[in-house]
Amino acid sequence: MKITLAKTAGFCFGVNRAVDMVEKLAESGERVCTLGPIIHNTQLVKQLAEKGVRIIDCPEQAKNDEILVIRSHGVTAEVEEACEKFAKRVENATCPFVAKIHKIVSERSSAGDVILIAGDEKHKEVEGIRGHVNGESYVFGNEQDLENLIKNHPEFCQKNISVVSQTTFHKEIFEKTEKFLKKVCTNATIFDTICNATSKRQAEASALSGISDVMFVIGGRHSSNTNKLFSICKENCPNTYLIETADEIEKKQLIGAESIGVVAGASTPAGIIKEVISVMTETIKTTDELNIGAEISDDMSFEEALELSLSSLNTDQKVHGVVLAVGPTEIQVDIGRKQTGYVKAEEFSYDTSIKLNEVVKVGDELDLIVMKTNDQEGTIMLSKRRYDNIANWDAIVEASENGTVLEGKVTEIIKGGMIVTALGFKVFVPASQATLNRGEDLEALKGTTVSFKVLEIGRRRRVIGSVRAILAEEKKALEAKFWENIAVGDVFNGVVKSLTGYGAFVDLGGVDGMVHISELSWQRIKNPAEVVSVGDTIEVYVKDIDTDKKKISLGHKKPEDNPWTIFTRDYADKEVVKATIVNMTTYGAFARIIPGVDGLIHISQIADRRIEKPQDELKIGQEVDVKIIGVDEEKKRVSLSIRALLDPKAAEEEEVLAEVNAPAEEAPVVEEAPVAEEVVTEAPAEETAE
Repeated sequence: MKITLAKTAGFCFGVNRAVDMVEKLAESGERVCTLGPIIHNTQLVKQLAEKGVRIIDCPEQAKNDEILVIRSHGVTAEVEEACEKFAKRVENATCPFVAKIHKIVSERSSAGDVILIAGDEKHKEVEGIRGHVNGESYVFGNEQDLENLIKNHPEFCQKNISVVSQTTFHKEIFEKTEKFLKKVCTNATIFDTICNATSKRQAEASALSGISDVMFVIGGRHSSNTNKLFSICKENCPNTYLIETADEIEKKQLIGAESIGVVAGASTPAGIIKEVISVMTETIKTTDELNIGAEISDDMSFEEALELSLSSLNTDQKVHGVVLAVGPTEIQVDIGRKQTGYVKAEEFSYDTSIKLNEVVKVGDELDLIVMKTNDQEGTIMLSKRRYDNIANWDAIVEASENGTVLEGKVTEIIKGGMIVTALGFKVFVPASQATLNRGEDLEALKGTTVSFKVLEIGRRRRVIGSVRAILAEEKKALEAKFWENIAVGDVFNGVVKSLTGYGAFVDLGGVDGMVHISELSWQRIKNPAEVVSVGDTIEVYVKDIDTDKKKISLGHKKPEDNPWTIFTRDYADKEVVKATIVNMTTYGAFARIIPGVDGLIHISQIADRRIEKPQDELKIGQEVDVKIIGVDEEKKRVSLSIRALLDPKAAEEEEVLAEVNAPAEEAPVVEEAPVAEEVVTEAPAEETAE
């Protein structure tokens, strides 16, 4: 005879979270009450009652010195608000997957959608879901109910409809209603909100009942998900029995069966499942063939086979222990039982580099999970790592619900993003969520510690996170602080972020400003790249601020570096200087005295005789000695002469004539650059610093 226990049996995540929450509160000495039974399991509710946990029917029954726990099925929004008025404190144990449905129906109904719910109208979970709808809502239990609903409400075809389901709804029935709805209401948005644990249990129940002579479904008779399992198994296996405890097993139910399948609801404690299996095996122990599970070796003893089958159930048993001894490979722990507890090094922490004798000492107290009990040897194998795993997962779920910031280490750069390891779990961060700006190199982040938010928790504990969300918040905070304090004249050491044809954008520390090309250098330049490069740190000052448009105009060139200022400080009229020929026209040549200041040598001042054109005597790049014969401070013009050095008397007579003959529009002028803000408005809007 073969007994097969479904792989997915016992508490689901939401139930385990709720029960654990209540047990911890009770063990801490707090007075605790729950709004209705915390889960649909009579035996567990009785155990909690023995610990002082009482059940109330409405918030008004809570006492002001009690902590009120909202059960895993969730309640209406109105009841949630009422709870806060009567109890000392409220703890919400609503399953995160149920809470997700509350959020969906609240948002979609607020947008005007009609809400359709697949489920049992009288179930507390469905009542809670409807209590979060801000408008019309209807419940259907199967395809026929849905057809009647559409028939009675033809206006649905003209309205936006959102469809959700009770987390424990029958998967196959939901898929049928989904197909029907897609045919008759193309405007319907369907959310598959059946819990993953429910889907797994139903799939396993269907498969196992199809190959078993007898099926046992363990769970509370008031449990929706347990009843769904019973219905599925009954369709495939007529000899299906729903039991709450091992006491309900009858020997006649087992006689003649070659294969027995066992499934359990999501609110069934591991201890009850273990007791059921034990009673079954004791009843049929004398049979010739005994197999428990699908992978039992021929040389296994009955006790070993049973232990292997039940090993997964033991992991739900939490204990508190005191360290008795510490060795290099294991820790000996007293957990208050006759058996001696052991924690292997690999079950102590995710960090394999940890040395036990360095982090643990005799007398330390540890929270642990029971992995395996060996009554013959009098030992219990324990795990701290797995206990931490449960607590850490709860922390991740809570962070997902509350927007809490978590920290982790970037351990891998993969296609499409990176992996951040946090609290012992791998978090996938898409490339679009890894940095503040798209296209940044992710390899530079490998090995670093980053802060992130949990965006989504998917099936199989797949966690998706966002580093960008944190960076965006930090940037927003920096920007707010920046705009509160910035003033014209402020000086910054900024980093050149990007270059355009008309200037450079500079990061001032969370906010960008722009240096117009005319403000980069006192000399005329054609491209900002002639002066700065992306990544350069440069000193800039605020020239103008537009707080409405969030634009900042910056200056980079310093007044003391103004070529005209340098020229008037270091050079005097009638002084002889060296200059370089940089340009020639029909009326003379321009010679550079210093960068940014060119003077005009009129054609009459190039030689001591008449010449036809400047090229007859000069060439570009030639260095010559010249005399400053005129300085126009207002127009910032300089007149030069070579002839004054060759024939001083004749040159002096023609100095005035040289200035008069120089065409004003082509005379050498050193002008102040136009102010940046006047030109910024001409830049393309999408490239302007904001």
